[in-house]
Amino acid sequence: MAKRVLVTAALPYANGSIHLGHMLEAVQTDVYVRARKMAGEDVIFAWADDTHGSPIQIRAQKEGIEPETLIERAREEHIRDYQDFGIGFDIFHSTHSEENRKHASAIFEAMEKRGDIICREIEQYWGVEDGMFLADRFIKGTCPFCKTPDQYGDGCESCGRTYRPTELIDARSALSGGALELRKSEHLFVPLGRHQEFLEGWVREKAVLPEATRGYLETWMQEGLKDWDISREAPYFGFEIPGHPGKYFYVWFDAPIGYISATDKLCAETGRDFDAYWKSTPADTEIVHVIGKDIVYFHCLFWPAMLEASGYTPPSRVQVHGWLQVNGEKMSKSKGTFILARTYLDHLEPDYLRYYLAAKLGKGQDDFDLSFEDFVGRVNGDLVNKLANLASRTIKFLHGKLDGTVAALDEAGELLLARARERLAEVPALYADFESARALRVAQEIAEEVNGYVTEKAPWKLAKSDPEQAKAIVSAGVQATKIVAAILKPVLPAWAEKVERMLKLEAPLSFANAVEPVPVGTEIGEYETLADRVDPKKFEAIVEASKADMAEAQGDGGDDGEAASYDYEVEALAEEVSIDAFGGIDLRVAEVVACAPVEGARKLLQLTLDVGPLGRRNVFSGISKSYAPEELVGKKVVLFANLAPRKMRFGLSEGMVLAAGASDDAVTVLELDPRAKPGEKIT
Repeated sequence: MAKRVLVTAALPYANGSIHLGHMLEAVQTDVYVRARKMAGEDVIFAWADDTHGSPIQIRAQKEGIEPETLIERAREEHIRDYQDFGIGFDIFHSTHSEENRKHASAIFEAMEKRGDIICREIEQYWGVEDGMFLADRFIKGTCPFCKTPDQYGDGCESCGRTYRPTELIDARSALSGGALELRKSEHLFVPLGRHQEFLEGWVREKAVLPEATRGYLETWMQEGLKDWDISREAPYFGFEIPGHPGKYFYVWFDAPIGYISATDKLCAETGRDFDAYWKSTPADTEIVHVIGKDIVYFHCLFWPAMLEASGYTPPSRVQVHGWLQVNGEKMSKSKGTFILARTYLDHLEPDYLRYYLAAKLGKGQDDFDLSFEDFVGRVNGDLVNKLANLASRTIKFLHGKLDGTVAALDEAGELLLARARERLAEVPALYADFESARALRVAQEIAEEVNGYVTEKAPWKLAKSDPEQAKAIVSAGVQATKIVAAILKPVLPAWAEKVERMLKLEAPLSFANAVEPVPVGTEIGEYETLADRVDPKKFEAIVEASKADMAEAQGDGGDDGEAASYDYEVEALAEEVSIDAFGGIDLRVAEVVACAPVEGARKLLQLTLDVGPLGRRNVFSGISKSYAPEELVGKKVVLFANLAPRKMRFGLSEGMVLAAGASDDAVTVLELDPRAKPGEKIT
């Protein structure tokens, strides 16, 4: 076990408010940190706002304020929302700090000294209507790899690949929608391929990663790692690169350094040794990052390469979670399911969301579905009816009807508590492996068993005839309440504090002291409510409030016309083109003659397509979450037939099947009339 543990969560961007997608990661990180602290480990949670880049600069200009004013306002709001959700970070710093400037410069200069920075002239997009070089996030187009439209200039949110903005298909300004033109500019690059050997060793042997993440990284490394552009042109809100006037660090270079600068600031304030964290070994210090799957490339390739090249300590573990969906769909502003943290807090207790998230989260990176119906069911059924009920029925009865003192247990009660303590021993390792759902299941099973014992023994029937036996029965529930509270404490710290008061415990609960029984004869306190039932109508109010939030944010004054309204969103239309733009695309009728899942690929299906006289084609398509293989066999589909073949680690993909859908699990393949003949051209 390492002597010390440093945990971080991805840095929220200072250009917007905290929403429930942010809270998923914050809760997962907080539960992990609290559990390891409860286990007696030396753990710190260092965090910060991500503050640099063109979006900050442009928004500040629109509001007529300095960027520093904007990011400080955002930081105060973020801290307030996280604290109101009980997120127990040790520091929440900013990437716009002297500590971050110091470490960004040190890392860059160390890499430059060893030849890991190269300078070359590139062609870069200039926004004709914008009058400036455009940062990657202000360029949009179609992904050059998976062909998903409306993707940003630095990476595809659909397939996760990164690229240069000039590789986008049909690129345009995301600010004005206007045309772009290429102009020459000198940029600084990290030749990531030079770090391939180190990264392969780190990915395969040294780092603890989800298997799905490891698979992505292996694919990217097999395809070859590209040079990484780390500089941007003025005007750009950020740090100027030492020795390169007029050039600024790309936000993804200095953003993760915020983990280091936050640690530096915390160490300076608390007397800790900074070098013991970032200039150490895995045997002494464990560094754990918690991130979303959309930023894996940056955190698991760029970031460890930067650290190793400059003499800092690479992370020991990267815990990757999926995206938050609401009621099975991508969060939607029009449907009111893009929910801000503050909007949730205006209607429901934070502990309910903390419990719901923790009760479903594990160490995998599958997407997380926040179902309103399931939320109400889990809170009312598990948290209230099982876990809180155990404490309520036994503490209330003992305090109000049986003189309020803890009694010795009978033989059956002793056996129950012995099993509960054995189960408690499983919990620290589960939390330490990000398996909070399994840890909470232990608490539920203990509560179910002890509740069953109390119901069967019916102490309320014995209160007058045999009060000592009645006390023994409910005392088993009181003792189990202590164990359950210890298991819940990383998730529901306020719950544990109430139990500590009710049972008059001498020390705060830990995994170690939770096995010690409440001494016989202890006079317990009056019951404090641990959880109340959730009214399902609360979510109706949250949805309506969220719609109002989005309308206000967008300056939407409503529509007095008679236009139809829709309960879903679609991409905006691209700019108009002439019929000539269609001439280079050859679409053909194809019949699916075979289809199978692809081993080692979560989204892909392998389709064998009959294109009539043109022969057969092998095509990989990321539609496995929407179709079982057998559903596609026999369908007549549209094939983008003259698309250049793409070599993948699973084989050669010879075209693309056309489909529509807002998310991976809601894709509809375009089907043609059965009378269409394979190979016919679609015009």
